Amino acid sequence: LARRGALKPGETLLVHGASGGVGLAAVQLGRQLGATVIGTVGDAAKAQIVRDNGAAPVLTYDGETRLRDRVKELCGDGADVIFDVVGGDVFDESLRCIAWDGRLLVVGFTSGRIPSAPANLTLLKHCSITGVFFGAWISREHEAYHADAEQLLRWCASGEVRPHVSATFPLEEAVQAMAVLAERKATGKVVLTMD
Repeated sequence: LARRGALKPGETLLVHGASGGVGLAAVQLGRQLGATVIGTVGDAAKAQIVRDNGAAPVLTYDGETRLRDRVKELCGDGADVIFDVVGGDVFDESLRCIAWDGRLLVVGFTSGRIPSAPANLTLLKHCSITGVFFGAWISREHEAYHADAEQLLRWCASGEVRPHVSATFPLEEAVQAMAVLAERKATGKVVLTMD
């Protein structure tokens, strides 16, 4: 959010897939960085956990109202930074509700469809689409990673950021833990424990 998205205090951050482990972390970190955070979730049952972690409002992909229209109603010109772990149709809508000079962070494709971006929209919106490949970044940018990790640990120690664990399984039940993730029943992190 800070390095790739250049998120600034007072900006609007739109987090797709906000109830998952990565999404909830983005919601909390966005608030910590001073942004107004809007979350999106697949169903109303997951909305409260996203609100509890600092997003207001939280939108559901209801299929009735276009996401772009709902975001523009909330923030006029659109969202300054969009954190997208979903891809597919959500990415397509994101390009239509991004603010002038906005930054769309491509983090993943949980929808299963890897989208393509019409180049004319990036021109008209004067926006950028930025890939976020965290695993590769860690291996290439050790010092930056360590600095960010130290800051994150300070925020966790002070209670300003609190990872949400929705389920804990013993290591022997790793298959069941993966099923919870695959069936999209988890909010936040699923943790395996070892004795």
